[in-house]
Amino acid sequence: MTPRDLPAWAACAADLIAVAAGRAPADTVIRNVRLANVHTREVLDWQVAVARGRFAYVGPDASHCTGPDTEVIDGGGAMLVPGLCDAHMHVESGMLTPARFAEAVIPHGTTAMFADPHEIANVLGLPGVRMMHDEARGLPCSLFTQMPSCAPSAPGLETTGHEIGPDDVTEAMGWPGIVGLGEMMNFPGVIAGDPKMLAEMAATAGAGRTIGGHYASPDLGPPFHAYAAGGPADDHEGTGEADAVARVRQGMRAMMRLGSAWYDVESQITAITERGLDPRNFVLCTDDCMAGTLVEDGHMDRVLRHAVACGCDPMVALQMCTINTATHFGLERELGSIAPGRRADCVLTPSIEAFEALRVVALGRTVARDGAMTVDCPRLDWPDAARGSIRMARDLRAADFAVPAPAGASHVTARVIGVIENQAPTKALRRTLPVADGRVGIEGDTCRIALVERHRATGGVVNGFVAGFGYRGRVAMASTVAHDSHHMIVVGTDGDAMARAANHLRAIGGGVTFWADGAEVATVPLPIAGLMSDAPPAEVAARAGDLMRAMRDAGCTLNNAYMQHSLLALVVIPELRIGDRGLVDVTRFELTDLLIPS
Repeated sequence: MTPRDLPAWAACAADLIAVAAGRAPADTVIRNVRLANVHTREVLDWQVAVARGRFAYVGPDASHCTGPDTEVIDGGGAMLVPGLCDAHMHVESGMLTPARFAEAVIPHGTTAMFADPHEIANVLGLPGVRMMHDEARGLPCSLFTQMPSCAPSAPGLETTGHEIGPDDVTEAMGWPGIVGLGEMMNFPGVIAGDPKMLAEMAATAGAGRTIGGHYASPDLGPPFHAYAAGGPADDHEGTGEADAVARVRQGMRAMMRLGSAWYDVESQITAITERGLDPRNFVLCTDDCMAGTLVEDGHMDRVLRHAVACGCDPMVALQMCTINTATHFGLERELGSIAPGRRADCVLTPSIEAFEALRVVALGRTVARDGAMTVDCPRLDWPDAARGSIRMARDLRAADFAVPAPAGASHVTARVIGVIENQAPTKALRRTLPVADGRVGIEGDTCRIALVERHRATGGVVNGFVAGFGYRGRVAMASTVAHDSHHMIVVGTDGDAMARAANHLRAIGGGVTFWADGAEVATVPLPIAGLMSDAPPAEVAARAGDLMRAMRDAGCTLNNAYMQHSLLALVVIPELRIGDRGLVDVTRFELTDLLIPS
């Protein structure tokens, strides 16, 4: 069963009624379980009967629904909970295609995802979004698509491979798997009443879909209120309790994320656990999880366990990654709970606190047991257009990564991007750097950073400095994952190493690579749009693990530093970023000089 095959509730209502009444046998009955009812926050000794991919009967005894051909699942006294839902995420951040991503997360109990494919939109435009959408529709779980809203994310400050506009949004709203508009990252545009942004949101609202939010500013004054007035229904960029409170007070859902490198649940969940606010408007999500996290640590099960460990009532935490998510997208009659008519998505687990997916049922059939898939996830035959996205004019040299110094200077003051561990924002630092042979050097924990244009073969290279990675020796890391424009980001201590890393990615068609002392140390090939692999998740996770070890061996102690690396070009999150047009002051949304006159 896939979303394409699942009959609408109205189309199978007669069958569901017949099963619930005992006039027809169920396809499956699940018994001997403790059922988590997220509508009432009760745990009940109930049973369920499933027909045509949906729950037909949910009650004390399903024996009247059982026929000779009914599959009977004995839960062995385990808890039966709704399938977990990820309210906001990007498939591409997992380094995997939608099918491979599903293979990685379904065994962890995730049965529904709400994905914004704005990464591939920046590289391949609307055709790329359609490819993601089409593969998602053929999976044995519910992977909904939010139409990307901002490509580029900050017009005038970056150049993307393709742009998205109101006509694209209007077209996508007619696709069967579209549930809304992806995160509206251009919050300055919304605040200023930009006609393009307002037209995209109007097209979404006119189609009765949900508008995703992204307000990355710490200013909760009039600009925040203006953004809320524009129509975004949620926001996941909060990093503290005040952010969560401000959003729900405006009628938005506060989406609290735990990704591979974004740890924003603990600092916001106190709005529920300590302030006692109504949890119905709080939702859990991942946003960005790389392959290693998904395979080794989990997906929404990891978020759920973390929320409970932060002091949240287990049933409330479960609501925040099931029914609250479904309600937010207007799908509470379709998924998010174990109740009649809903998609038969459920998980057998020992407990919520120590959540472990023993058996996963999605769309009415068992799709995973004991951590392994039991069905296939059909994959799209990705075309050459998606696999040939690295367009660079030439191989690069060490000289391309040099920063000229003012004539006669022995030292300069430079603006430096400061990485903040486990958070998406950066700091705008100032550092005094040495000059040698007319070029600006580095010292301490300051590294070089460059953004290499890779969409139109312009040959452009923008150079800058970044602090926080702690690299030692002659090393460099290059990545064609560079949220959100997805040019190539290169960070290193040595120009020759940076050139070698960049040229290697050009040769293999994209990915992430780490080089030290003139040699390749670790590489994760990402041939699809320079963002994803269609290799098995375990293989990609193993390569990603090699990459993380290479970074640590070179002196980097940051948690999941690859994610920090990949966001250094995200010119809509303060304070300082690098783009293909130059260094960007994201507090003012304007280009700024790298070197500060003395």
